[in-house]
Amino acid sequence: MSRPAQLDSRFRVSAAERFLLGFEGTSLPGELRALLAQGLAGVALYRRNWETVDGLRALTQEIRAAAGRPVLIGMDAEPGGAYALPEPFTQWPAAAQLGTLNDAKLVQLAAHAIGTELRAAGANLNFSPMLDLHVHADSPVTKDRSFGSNPQSVGALGAAFIRGLRDAGVMACAKHYPGHGDALLDPHSDLPVFHGTSQRLDTMELVPFDAAIQEGVQLIMTAHILLPEIEPKRPASLSRKLIEHTLRERFGFGGAVLADDLGMGAIRKRFGVRKAAVEAVRAGSDILMLCHDWLEVAPAIEAVAALGSHAHNIAEWRSSHERIEWIRDALKSAEKEFVARGPDVIGCAKHRALSEQIENLCKL
Repeated sequence: MSRPAQLDSRFRVSAAERFLLGFEGTSLPGELRALLAQGLAGVALYRRNWETVDGLRALTQEIRAAAGRPVLIGMDAEPGGAYALPEPFTQWPAAAQLGTLNDAKLVQLAAHAIGTELRAAGANLNFSPMLDLHVHADSPVTKDRSFGSNPQSVGALGAAFIRGLRDAGVMACAKHYPGHGDALLDPHSDLPVFHGTSQRLDTMELVPFDAAIQEGVQLIMTAHILLPEIEPKRPASLSRKLIEHTLRERFGFGGAVLADDLGMGAIRKRFGVRKAAVEAVRAGSDILMLCHDWLEVAPAIEAVAALGSHAHNIAEWRSSHERIEWIRDALKSAEKEFVARGPDVIGCAKHRALSEQIENLCKL
């Protein structure tokens, strides 16, 4: 009779590795420090978390020390736009401009520079490239942030971006699987709906993700979007059909699946964070993002721990653990192979000159 209690205790601790969390302020909270010691998968850092580059570097060092093991430290560093790093980091043309050029070599060079600056700041994960196609002119999600509407071109440029980051020792995260399609709502506020068929996805939206998988991307972020023609009851981020059956079995993705922030309106308003955390794990997600509401963190971890402790879930839990350990091993290897540059490389003359060169080519 004691076995369930033992499982609960064990999984309550190990459930921390299924989460990547954000926090408010510029110092590491004690609760987050404790979760890092328990094996938290990672931390997302935003503009609210740092005021100076030196402060950012000190914070990333503090995160590593608290974890005591390889840990994901992720930032949004898209090429230009609202999800790019601010000054003093080098400012780049937006993905839409890079897509117009359609020059994979330049994209790779830009991504390498972005990755080099991220590593200098202490980050090892870029929540990029964005592989959604820009197929609706009024899309609030893809406008300026997408490489374009041609799936082959977006796939090629996305793969180049992944290569550039990898060559700088930074892990890429391709997003937002399976793509936002024609949807016009922003999932930060509510649930977008995309009426694409399986045939449409196979020939359009999934093409760039297949290219990313072939390039060896290690992380793919799911989208909070409903595709009623394929999965009428659950958004893609909570759909086993789209994650386990399509992404893993059909496309052969063996890396880690990262669920976008479960606190977004698309999920929070319709499912609640605690329930969504359980459903995301059941669907095949390995790591869940919770970045904007700390009060939701403990209940979500408890719910996921309870799910993992059920005997029929242990095999899948073990598989996810192995994928997360594979990510940690990759981070450890990158730390050994790539020596982080000093802070002077952030916004350096070489990178600014490359950005200016690309910007001038975009004007031709």
